[in-house]
Amino acid sequence: METNQDTHVTLEKLKKAIQGFAVERDWEQFHTPKNLSMAIAAEAAELMEHFLWKEGTESFDVLGNDKKRNEIAEELADILIFSLEFANIAKMDVASIIEDKMKTNALKYPVEKAKGRADKY
Repeated sequence: METNQDTHVTLEKLKKAIQGFAVERDWEQFHTPKNLSMAIAAEAAELMEHFLWKEGTESFDVLGNDKKRNEIAEELADILIFSLEFANIAKMDVASIIEDKMKTNALKYPVEKAKGRADKY
């Protein structure tokens, strides 16, 4: 039976595991803001490649293929790992910066103007 780890694993635990992985391999020397930001972009491009030339709704079909879904999950994991390592080296509290950004977005995109719209108003 598959369990949802999101309900049990904290960001702090993930950040510490990622940091420990890098420390054990002496990789912190390579984990500069420049290198990590570039790694995030490269992995995002690899994620996008799975959906290249698909129509919007077709992209859901790709997720229905178990082999593709696993490949996509690995790309997403890479993006999240590099993002959390970026937060580690930048000494950023992920929960706080996400909460702050959500507040900014709520002001920038009020429901009464943005609901159901993909275009800029």
